[in-house]
Amino acid sequence: MWDLLQAIVLGTIQGLTEFLPISSSAHLRIFPELFGWGDPGAAFTAVIQIGTELAVLIYFRHDIWRIGKAWVLSLFKPEWRGQFDARMGWFIIIGSLPIVVLGVLLKDVIEEDFRNLWIVGTTLIVMGIVLGLADRFSTDDREIKQITLRDALLMGLAQAMALIPGVSRSGATISMGRVLGFQREAATRYAFLLAIPAVVGAGLFELKEIPHGDNTYGWGPTIVATVVSFVVGYAAIAWLLRYVSTNSYTPFVIYRVVLGAATLILLATGVLSA
Repeated sequence: MWDLLQAIVLGTIQGLTEFLPISSSAHLRIFPELFGWGDPGAAFTAVIQIGTELAVLIYFRHDIWRIGKAWVLSLFKPEWRGQFDARMGWFIIIGSLPIVVLGVLLKDVIEEDFRNLWIVGTTLIVMGIVLGLADRFSTDDREIKQITLRDALLMGLAQAMALIPGVSRSGATISMGRVLGFQREAATRYAFLLAIPAVVGAGLFELKEIPHGDNTYGWGPTIVATVVSFVVGYAAIAWLLRYVSTNSYTPFVIYRVVLGAATLILLATGVLSA
């Protein structure tokens, strides 16, 4: 029962933080340590993200269906190849390649070395500042329909940085989008769509690791956390898209820097262990 209660808390944290540019993986590494629960493990973290990506699939179901349909038709009908939705399908595929390749090549490093809290705290601060600067100095004049292959590849490379907990998948992609001049809502929307193949793929890839002894939670708590992350995540998507249409990312930048600094202080004082 205690494991299930912990799973509910961790699923809520995942759902609240996955889409905000504050790094869900950092929160799932820091807060369990603060609570005395230990590291839940890379496999648990990856699998429960399937819940939040299911929320993306449902929330953006019309966009995804339209893009998927246009992309498939473009493979057989030349007249579809110039349509934006067909090109968007290719952009998402190409943009997903960096994180897939690096995720496979660096699997052991990601699951062990990158989960060190000194790294997590530092990346929270550094990438928070990057997000703030990118948002502040963006030309803010491009819509999502103006995306190019170069943009897709650059945002895909930025997303791959999120293999390091603390970077934030959405935060890195949004930062690059803002550097490239995309409006906040456009950068955020594309970040959500781009994350789907990578997150779902990583979650499915790590499913086999859940029963193993090096993970804190078994199937029961993992399933509970995944369901909770879906429910909370769905609400977070709707809120964030409304928020960024009229507000900056400054509150998230401040939160990242404060959390990162607090983590480093707690490590230095021995309250937390890396």
